[in-house]
Amino acid sequence: MDMEVLGQEQSSEQLDLEEISRKISFLDKWREIFSFHRLGTNNTTPQNHEGNHISADENEDGTGIPQPKGQGHLPSSGLCSIPNPSIISSKLGSLPISLAMAMKLRQILFGNTIHVFSYNWKKACFRFHDPSSELAFTLEVGKGGARSIQMAVQGSIIKYLLFTRKGKDCNFGSLCEISKKEQEQALAAALAGILWAAGAAQKATICLVSEDTYIASTPDYSVDNFTERLQLFEFLEKEAAEKFIYDHLQCFRGEGSHGVILFLYSLIFSRTFERLQMDLDGTTTQLLQPNAGGFLCRQAVLNMILTGRASPSVFNGCEKGRSQETLHGVLTRSDVGYLRWGKDALEDDRLSQVGSMLKTPKLPIWLCNINGNYSILFCTNRQLLSDWKMERLFDLYFYSGRSSQKKLVHLTIDTHSHHWERDQQEEKHGPRRRFSPVEMAIRTKWSEATINWNGTIPFF
Repeated sequence: MDMEVLGQEQSSEQLDLEEISRKISFLDKWREIFSFHRLGTNNTTPQNHEGNHISADENEDGTGIPQPKGQGHLPSSGLCSIPNPSIISSKLGSLPISLAMAMKLRQILFGNTIHVFSYNWKKACFRFHDPSSELAFTLEVGKGGARSIQMAVQGSIIKYLLFTRKGKDCNFGSLCEISKKEQEQALAAALAGILWAAGAAQKATICLVSEDTYIASTPDYSVDNFTERLQLFEFLEKEAAEKFIYDHLQCFRGEGSHGVILFLYSLIFSRTFERLQMDLDGTTTQLLQPNAGGFLCRQAVLNMILTGRASPSVFNGCEKGRSQETLHGVLTRSDVGYLRWGKDALEDDRLSQVGSMLKTPKLPIWLCNINGNYSILFCTNRQLLSDWKMERLFDLYFYSGRSSQKKLVHLTIDTHSHHWERDQQEEKHGPRRRFSPVEMAIRTKWSEATINWNGTIPFF
């Protein structure tokens, strides 16, 4: 009897040990998962190379320098809100990114191979407003440096919807009545058109994220668990590139897709590093610039989207700088133009003035940089810039990209009003009206214009 009880006790102890071992194994598995995603189980504060403490905000939105392994801490709920990017099968025919390519990519973007994109950049994608809203044809734009890219692409979306798609009237009503499928077609056409122009109308390269990782971290390259999984797809026909983007649109518009970064990568590889070196000059050696703890796009990125060429300046042609160096401006008229006004801009600085190539595009659509904030102006009349009589009295529509804007602002522009009419208009709305930044931007194109906001309170 005693032997039987002893056997039962040993059996029970063995089961207990097995249960404990099973639980330890289970915990080890989850510890590996957390370690892989850098969600360390210790709530320690990360340190920089000098040993100084840095916050989570500085780590993501600040310097953009990746967090060293083994010094992670549990991120805030905001940082956890970005899902994993949409991935594609590695079996699709493409070229996987190499370490040399990734280092060149970092170098042309940041000027080094250590910096990585911040939270706001990773969060940014190309997502439309609801198809049933008055802003159905516009993109939702966020904060940070990616905003300028989103608004520049917005210009190409309007170009497609108003002027290049077949079987639709070019009017304001057709913009506000687009379906979800038409939104998708417009985005695919806009992205493909921009990449095709950057590839000199010869080739477009599209970057997507794959299942596999092709690059390991090195002392000279910091991984971001995204760039290292890129696959590059090359297309020798614009239509084929557009179809491919349409078929993989979720990779650019889905939550957590890193869609804006993917598009920027595609833009660079379509342009090629060799062409970029020829486009740039001594004033610009990298495409992004540090600003307030984040990164903003330099003019070369915007010009590459608008014109296909990464010109660092906005004047026409080439100019000589203060040290007699050659500065590269815009060589040809683009489909979508560019206007810029800033309260601190120097009017007598000719090298900072936007030239006629960008001020007078082929189509009446402008990306606007107003005090560093990006917006869109456009007219539904295709003939506006090709018939001078059309420029006497015309309508423009303004999209600021602000989350508070629920419908487009309708502006009426009168370029032939008498000076006393302008004075009366300004006195009617008070002295502040004459200083509306939107009006000042419009007057960089039409200097004597009177702007009627048609009941909308002017933006300041």
